[in-house]
Amino acid sequence: MKIHGGKSICVLLAVLCAVILLGGCGGSHREAVSPSDYSRSENWLHLPETAVHSADVIYLYPTAYARANDSEPVICSIDNAAMRAGAQKIFAQQATVFEPSANIYAPYYRQMDAAYVLSISEEERNRIASREPKADVFAALDYYFENYNHGRPYILAGHSQGSNLLTFVLAEYMKRHPERYERMIAAYVIGYSVTKDYLAQNTHLKFAAGANDTGVIVSYNTEAPVVSGDNPVLLDGGISINPISWTLDETVAVAGNNLGSMTEETPDSPTGLKLENPGIADAAVDKERGVVKCASVDRDKYEIKSVPFGSGIYHGWDYGFYYMNLRQNAAERIEAFFNKTH
Repeated sequence: MKIHGGKSICVLLAVLCAVILLGGCGGSHREAVSPSDYSRSENWLHLPETAVHSADVIYLYPTAYARANDSEPVICSIDNAAMRAGAQKIFAQQATVFEPSANIYAPYYRQMDAAYVLSISEEERNRIASREPKADVFAALDYYFENYNHGRPYILAGHSQGSNLLTFVLAEYMKRHPERYERMIAAYVIGYSVTKDYLAQNTHLKFAAGANDTGVIVSYNTEAPVVSGDNPVLLDGGISINPISWTLDETVAVAGNNLGSMTEETPDSPTGLKLENPGIADAAVDKERGVVKCASVDRDKYEIKSVPFGSGIYHGWDYGFYYMNLRQNAAERIEAFFNKTH
């Protein structure tokens, strides 16, 4: 194709911008993304038959989509079978933390491919997440609040990519809907960093300082005492709270005080999981790195063994190591919320 003159070059650049995958030459000119339809029950991973509890949980599962090859899209369809199967398995490992104290609402959402999203910069990851994934999550929240919530207080809970999307929910969606935000008991943004800069930019948000404060963010990433290589879900300036003692200092909470860990797969369990009580994991905040260090588990057994994660990273067990502590903490924060408002 032969180009003549600056005006023609501008036209060509405009055309190229229009066809670049998942992007554009400027955010203000991007094509609008249509969200998935959450009036369709099949687009929900979990909907309670009846709301038996006085509080709800909105749960966003971590990455369950992995491309079979590079020709597949970076973002999956809402009905992708592999993504849905993975989400169902992860739900049993994580969201069941909240079953005794809250009604759980969990939408399916269009996800970014696991390997791709962890291999790119934070800026690029957020740009892609701001497309179909964010559109779906925001639409699911709209439908939930308009049709399912009925004024109940609620918890936001996520892990990894789900927590990445919760950072958009907290910064953008809740700022637009302060009347909804005031009913938020807590946001468990686990397995993805909440940073000091993020909180400084979003002054309506606050990080948890104890076991029963409300309207707060609870966040941590779990690692071995010594790691090597990259942890792609860890951002500079991240903050973590101790999921056993619920403190921000660096005092070690011993495994003997862990109320129970949901661990390895076992054929004797209908879910394939095993609850160990007391739990197997201790916990100590590392303020410099912005993580929770765990020294009491078998590193070789529990560290992630796949690129782009380095050695000594327990990302897959952020919920499992502290399963019963999270369960008790959610109940305490729900009770504290009602004590404050009644």
